[in-house]
Amino acid sequence: MTEVVLYDTTLRDGTQGEGISFSVEDKLKIVRRLDRLGIPYVEGGWPGSNPKDMEFFQRVKDLPLRQAKVTAFCSTRRANITPAEDRNLQAVIESGVKTCALFGKSWDFHVTNALCTTLEENLKMIEESVAYLKAQGLEVFYDAEHFFDGYTHNPEYALATLQAASRGGADVLVLCDTNGGRLPHEVAQIVGEIKSKIDKPLGIHAHNDSGVAVANTLAAVREGVRHVQGTINGYGERAGNADLCSIIPNLQLKMGFTCVSDEELRQLTGVARYVSELANLSLPWNQPFVGKSVFAHKGGIHVSALMRHPETYEHIKPEQVGNRRRVLISELSGGSNVLYKSQEYDLDIDELGMRRIVETIKDLEYQGYSFEGAEGSFELMLRKSLGLHEKFFDFEGFRLIIEKKEANGEPVAEASIKLRVQDRVLHTVAEGNGPVNALDKALRKALEEVYPHLRDIHLTDYKVRVINEKAGTGAKVRVLIESQDGRSSWGSVGVSTNIIEASWQALVDSIEYGLARAGQTRGEA
Repeated sequence: MTEVVLYDTTLRDGTQGEGISFSVEDKLKIVRRLDRLGIPYVEGGWPGSNPKDMEFFQRVKDLPLRQAKVTAFCSTRRANITPAEDRNLQAVIESGVKTCALFGKSWDFHVTNALCTTLEENLKMIEESVAYLKAQGLEVFYDAEHFFDGYTHNPEYALATLQAASRGGADVLVLCDTNGGRLPHEVAQIVGEIKSKIDKPLGIHAHNDSGVAVANTLAAVREGVRHVQGTINGYGERAGNADLCSIIPNLQLKMGFTCVSDEELRQLTGVARYVSELANLSLPWNQPFVGKSVFAHKGGIHVSALMRHPETYEHIKPEQVGNRRRVLISELSGGSNVLYKSQEYDLDIDELGMRRIVETIKDLEYQGYSFEGAEGSFELMLRKSLGLHEKFFDFEGFRLIIEKKEANGEPVAEASIKLRVQDRVLHTVAEGNGPVNALDKALRKALEEVYPHLRDIHLTDYKVRVINEKAGTGAKVRVLIESQDGRSSWGSVGVSTNIIEASWQALVDSIEYGLARAGQTRGEA
């Protein structure tokens, strides 16, 4: 299998995306994960451009990397000076890296209007800068900025910039669709023409402004490109960069190229989610290959076929990229969905029980429930229907008081709860910054002594949705709660015309499901 060399620029180009900023610690952590993923080149930033990148390049030297080479990014020398006089080039050398991505102008329009220099001087800037870095012993990837636009407007000059970089000794000529405006057929045609004119390894660096950065990258590889640049999750300026999380599996599983090992490929989903966490961004649920929902199935007919032959509705095995298959429960579910979930929970259910559960689901969803994000509530319902659920406590009542003492002050909520665990009556009071928070605190206060594992269960998300908005203040609401205990997470749901009651239902399901998962039994303490 032919190898395609991967070059990750998440830590430099990715950080140009709106809302993305990595600390030095974040960048070092990402380098380690990309190294384990099998990425050969990781671009760390622009040495000397800011204190953060300067610290990064100092500290990254101490990382015990298995294979990844950390690279620097830099521009060609400024006009009318020598490379030795250029502070940016000197900063690259002083950083201690062995590889540099050096970018220069390919589009004559940019040379005269952005650099404000002559076309001939720009060619000298490219050749001399590449030659200078090569003389210092560096591997040089020449990033031909705006190459596809430049070639479209003035092919002779764009080609001349590549020839200048080649004369300087560039190891790879990277063709950049910097504005992200080219389409796959244009990229394929231009790459084919360049391959016939220049005998140097070619690379591709695509942006996603037209929504085809991945397609453009794959088209370039089909035409002979063997160096591919991109970012994890497609992070980058404007609409982002080509997404390595789509490029890698497409090249490896669909097109027959080698990028990483099969074992490394199975880390892909974990890496995508790890980087999104450090970026403080939610990973899109429908992101190809690595999103939470891309191997999720809802329709009963689909699930029935999937259980016999997964390839009927899955283009690859989710495990190949470290993702997993999920079967959703909704009013669209058939018996196959319930059967699949019961097997997942290691429960035996007969045909009659399965049909009864399907009808219950449809009735509850008609009332406003949704189990797609509340699998904890669904599993509890399934176990209750089979007589396999043991209640952890009996509810005897709660009272809520909301008090506001000053016009500009915040209200304070107080919850009083009475529960029974076997022969013990538990009566507790707690304050919170709202009625739901007060209920949650009072419930935990009552039960933690009996069920110590409850101390590990935390509410991580709370969502309220109005179901029938036209009913105004009398509308039904659906409350979804996400909880986790450090080992796993689960959702629970409640529905009522009273937001407190809906929240109570979801809270109780969350706690009972968490305790059941932990293997605690009624009145264990």
